[in-house]
Amino acid sequence: MTLFSAEPELEGSYGSSIADAAAPDLADGFCVSTRVARDADEQARNLSGWRQTYDQLTPGAFSGSVSELCLLDMTVFCETTSHALRQTCEVGSDAYWFGIPLKNDGPGLIDGHLIADDALAVMRGRDEFELVTAGGYRILGVVIDEAELRTYAHEVERIDFSDEVLRRQILHVGAARKAHLCEALSILLQTAQEDSQPLSAVASANVQSCVLAMLFDLAGSWQTDDLPESRSKSDRYWIVMQARDYILANRNRPVSVPELCRQFHVSRRTLQYCFKETLGMTPMSYLRAIRLNGVRRDLSSPQDRLPKTVQGVAADWGFWHLSQFATDYRKLFGKLPSESLREAVQ
Repeated sequence: MTLFSAEPELEGSYGSSIADAAAPDLADGFCVSTRVARDADEQARNLSGWRQTYDQLTPGAFSGSVSELCLLDMTVFCETTSHALRQTCEVGSDAYWFGIPLKNDGPGLIDGHLIADDALAVMRGRDEFELVTAGGYRILGVVIDEAELRTYAHEVERIDFSDEVLRRQILHVGAARKAHLCEALSILLQTAQEDSQPLSAVASANVQSCVLAMLFDLAGSWQTDDLPESRSKSDRYWIVMQARDYILANRNRPVSVPELCRQFHVSRRTLQYCFKETLGMTPMSYLRAIRLNGVRRDLSSPQDRLPKTVQGVAADWGFWHLSQFATDYRKLFGKLPSESLREAVQ
């Protein structure tokens, strides 16, 4: 299944599941965990890096769960709760929280404001807020280090970052676009829990950048200072040729779209526009083709002392969704990656 019909696309590889784990250990910059709670106080403690108190508002035995994907500068999580709650919450200092409720039977309120079906919530660290949720509630969350958020905005999106946007608490982004984001983040967490392949530093950075790209695509009121239409046709062609040469010069490793943006001082939007106009494809599509060729070369090369696996080689090249990777590989080369590996060992 393809997560996105257009940019951005999530690629990477995720680590092993930890059922009912304690607080995440981020020594390697990555962990994924699922923790189950039988009362509201336990549920409140299960989210990493938060100060919060949960009050149960409706009668009955409570149950809840938190699934977290923790990276160096970002946490993506999904929280489910069985009963109506009043939550007093404060995310860690120097961070921002984006709360994206899934389709629920009852409403969610942040400081008395309804989080509608077309909206998500946002809060800055150090600012306490109240969240009131109905029974049977599910919400996705992304907590991002403030420095990482601002650096990405400046270097990749080329955006004049405005705190005013984030002080609104409610961002209306459109029901369809919000549903698309929810689907992508849900699959991201599900894959993280099911995949036993450890996450590399490259893949970790790629995941963070892709999640940030999704959020910035939704926040249409942020203004970029690098409009693609303001560049001449020759300038756009030069950008693509330089980016292509850079990708080919570094074809032994997975180059990312943010890396290209930083290297050539262009926004992600401009880079995509230039590639579409010049090559008829997005930068991510071009990069995917280069990475697929890298996988093919690695699978087809002589075996080292440590046997190769398709999953391991795919992870080295930044592919996290293995079924989609196999589909893309077969489409490009006319064979499955496992066939390339078998041919190499015969």
